[in-house]
Amino acid sequence: MEKYFQFKELGTSYRQEFLGGMTTFLAMAYILVVNPLTLTLSSVKGLPDAMRMDYGSVFVATAIASAVGSLVMGLLGKYPLALAPGMGLNAFFAYSVVLGSKIPWQHALGAVLISGIFFFLLTLTGLREKLINAIPVQLKHAVGAGIGLFITFIGLQESGIIVNNDATLVGLGDLSKGTTLLSIFGIIIIVILMTRGIKGGVFYGMIITAVVGMIFGLIDVPHKVIDTVPSIQPTFGAVFSSFGDSSFWSTTMIGIILTFLFVDFFDNAGTLVAVANQAGLMKDNHLPNAGRALVSDSIATMVGAVLGTSTTTSYVESTAGVAAGAKTGFASIVTAGFFILSLFFFPLLSVITSAVTAPALIIVGVLMVTSLRHIEWDKFEIAVPAFLTMIIMPLSYSIATGIAIGFIFYPITMIVRGRIKEVHPIMYFFFVIFLCYFIFLK
Repeated sequence: MEKYFQFKELGTSYRQEFLGGMTTFLAMAYILVVNPLTLTLSSVKGLPDAMRMDYGSVFVATAIASAVGSLVMGLLGKYPLALAPGMGLNAFFAYSVVLGSKIPWQHALGAVLISGIFFFLLTLTGLREKLINAIPVQLKHAVGAGIGLFITFIGLQESGIIVNNDATLVGLGDLSKGTTLLSIFGIIIIVILMTRGIKGGVFYGMIITAVVGMIFGLIDVPHKVIDTVPSIQPTFGAVFSSFGDSSFWSTTMIGIILTFLFVDFFDNAGTLVAVANQAGLMKDNHLPNAGRALVSDSIATMVGAVLGTSTTTSYVESTAGVAAGAKTGFASIVTAGFFILSLFFFPLLSVITSAVTAPALIIVGVLMVTSLRHIEWDKFEIAVPAFLTMIIMPLSYSIATGIAIGFIFYPITMIVRGRIKEVHPIMYFFFVIFLCYFIFLK
């Protein structure tokens, strides 16, 4: 196992990878609660039962799809990158497709399955790998920094440090609030541990924060440790019923499938590049084993659709595991194992609240923006697309949108500067695709 994952060459160990894998799981465990709540449209009152997916079934589908995706990523891609149903994509699935367009959730699962199949075929041809490797190194660093800003923004929101403000869009929250104080405490603890050079500082900080939260009554102490696994029968295989329905084959569904394709591709590509950069796995602007890594989300998406969940994709929270020391795919295998265990130990996960995960996300953002030092800020034709790529991500709350804006400006500035020969032909392809995305899909 050590030889397969090159522990010696990468300077890692079982303990380091285990801590990294566990940290990644804890940082993204919220999806086990949030995804079922989102897909069942729990916040919307008065809906007929036919429009709602079964909560327990979606929970099981989420856990299994995440485990399968993370396991395949670990074994084939060898990256410390975990997968789960994507935030944003699940909201699009529930609120835009099912609630907004009044499309049955079975049809929405069909669109997810088709997008997964299409991605799988693209990966087998090697086209997805070529597309990612064609992205200029400067923009790859901008993507990594942008994702860092994005997850920091998410952490600040989840902690209550930054809140909605009708006058200025965002503002400072109530810092005297108990859960917000707990998050601030977590930030301080992690900063102290990381500054002292303690490996796994992010993980230990999260555990200490959770324990302190329970001591002061800010986090409920779980009354159960183990519970029965819900039935997956209500959603398992329901996707196939959509293909026999003539209403599924419509122009509306084509647009939905293309949206799933677009957002998943660039969310996954951006996250993969960012995690590889942070872990020091990029080689000459290329991703080793990129093809194998990219096939993981395709398989996970197809499996998830059959089980009963929205698009499964790479998670930026994996950077928390990398910060804790993860460098190989063994960490992803560990994360997959915890997702399987979560089926039985779900009550125990209740202690990993947003107040606990928020400090980790904020600190990881600090680590990720260090890639800014590799960008040639003194060259305006590079600075503009790089800056727009990273700033639009948190402001639009979308990795894909940030990439789209930056990639539209890159060929424009390079052509005007007279550096047209340095622009890879694929970047012109991206330019056209992104323009069409904003005009026809957005």
